[in-house]
Amino acid sequence: MQTAKQLSVTLINKPGRLATLLTTLGKAKVGIRALAVMDSGERGTLRFVPDQIDTAVKVLEKENMPFDATEVLLVDVPGQAGGFRKVCERLAAEHLNIDYAYSSASPTAGAKGMLAVVKVNDLSKAQRVLAENGSTAKRKPGRRPVHAR
Repeated sequence: MQTAKQLSVTLINKPGRLATLLTTLGKAKVGIRALAVMDSGERGTLRFVPDQIDTAVKVLEKENMPFDATEVLLVDVPGQAGGFRKVCERLAAEHLNIDYAYSSASPTAGAKGMLAVVKVNDLSKAQRVLAENGSTAKRKPGRRPVHAR
């Protein structure tokens, strides 16, 4: 598990706009590790994790495209039933909120695994929690996950 910079760009929601931006990034040799696009009417939000953050920022600035940069967790999730659920449970057990998450294919997570991009309310605490070996069984006695009933 590691952290990375994610870039968020607001795009006009019309055909070809995303393709044009991705072509421009590609010409600059910027690879995309993960991406998600969310629609919100006339505009959409593109969130992506580039493999070369500095070059991606330069491209966006050159194209006069406003963006936000956010530190996110990159978590390799094994391709087994409940893999991402376990990540969510471990974070919830320590009262960490997931603001949003999306995924991508991951060459390091196994044949069916994925790379989860996770935005949390406390990045350093989430790193510690997910770096611990084991599952939610490592909880402190008497503490329950927020979602437990």
